[in-house]
Amino acid sequence: MTDPSKVLHIRNVGYEITENDLLQLVQPFGVVTKSVMLRAKNQALIQMQDVASAVTVVQYYTNVQPCVRERNVYIQFSSHQELTTVDQNTQGRSQDAQPNRILLVTIHQMQYPITVEVLHQVFSPYGFVEKIVTFQKSAGFQALIQYQSRQSALSAIDALQGRNIYDGCCQLDIQFSNLSELQVNYNNERSRDFTNPALPSEQKGRSSQSGYGDMGGMYGIQPPGARAVAYPQMGDAASIAAAFGGRLPPGISGTNDRCTVLVSNLNPDKIDEDKLFNLFSLYGNIVRIKLLRSKPDHALIQMGDGLQAEFAVNFLKGALLFGKRLEVNYSKYPNITPGQDTHDYSNSNLNRFNRNAQKNYRYCCSPTKMIHLSTLPQEITEEEIVAQLELEEHGTVVGTKLFEANGKKQALVLFETEEQATEALVCKHATSIDGSIVRISFSQLQSL
Repeated sequence: MTDPSKVLHIRNVGYEITENDLLQLVQPFGVVTKSVMLRAKNQALIQMQDVASAVTVVQYYTNVQPCVRERNVYIQFSSHQELTTVDQNTQGRSQDAQPNRILLVTIHQMQYPITVEVLHQVFSPYGFVEKIVTFQKSAGFQALIQYQSRQSALSAIDALQGRNIYDGCCQLDIQFSNLSELQVNYNNERSRDFTNPALPSEQKGRSSQSGYGDMGGMYGIQPPGARAVAYPQMGDAASIAAAFGGRLPPGISGTNDRCTVLVSNLNPDKIDEDKLFNLFSLYGNIVRIKLLRSKPDHALIQMGDGLQAEFAVNFLKGALLFGKRLEVNYSKYPNITPGQDTHDYSNSNLNRFNRNAQKNYRYCCSPTKMIHLSTLPQEITEEEIVAQLELEEHGTVVGTKLFEANGKKQALVLFETEEQATEALVCKHATSIDGSIVRISFSQLQSL
């Protein structure tokens, strides 16, 4: 057991939990002198004024389970006896990047489109914003925001860290970038140079942001008016955009032509091809799946077309499953060769996009705490649904709602965390209840 320390180590800190939420947990027991949010690890470190205060915190929460924003967090002593931060203004920020005038902003729980105009409206009250570049990465939707001065960036990060752009969603997670200057070639909804309004709006081909090597490759952006890539099996990008009110979801370009995705950081002890099918079939028809025997935590998944692969990459990057945060990227292989170690799902009647494809696209979203069950037996009860889903490995069901739609029984089931709901979906989709094959998807509803 770790020796008592005035530094507290807090685990299971989800992106919805802010630094202020954690401070409210411990401040009744003493003065907090420093805090660091370790977002990449879902953890935090909080330093109390003395060891006695920290001991009181740990003793209290040994008997009382602390819960923040419907998520259980766990508090113990840290192996650190003292926290070292850059200065008081950099508490909770990345120790790798020193304060400068460029901010790296990650937006979590993104339910509404975020454009350059929205970001400018949020960040401009704290100083003159020179440039904004937005892109999609494994952590989610991100932006680089360059101020005219370092002090403006400091003011913005102090005022906005952990805040929501809209009520209950689009939470800002801000840290300093290690870049010295942003390069902006086009003024459009994805990038803007406010010091050079004469830049063109159209972009031909892939972005050439040469200074962003540490961020990884950016998505290719199709110029306005360009021809949409045709997907004859499922309809073109324009018809899919109609399902979303006329435009594709944020992060979806509609120009990708790579059908196969590579999934890594899987839990090899708990994953198999059918569970991957259950998850990825939410975003398109599955052709084949192959677990890589040389790399047990890797798998290849061939989707029906490039747009479906783009949906899968966009919505599943960074999702938690069986204690692992998934990495989902496009594969260098155009397809998966049939073989003994390959599972073929091309003729599966469980593929969701053979009928009502446009309707199914509309329901595509990142994993949520709420799942939707359909094709249920007519006489099923809420108790039977809970008994089917509330297994120890999936977590606790917070609430259920049974209802009828078009004369058919359906249900909404709310879990404590997105990970628990995801595990229930991958394990229980397409299972049988009293002879009925139950279909499960994520619901975008926030409450029952």
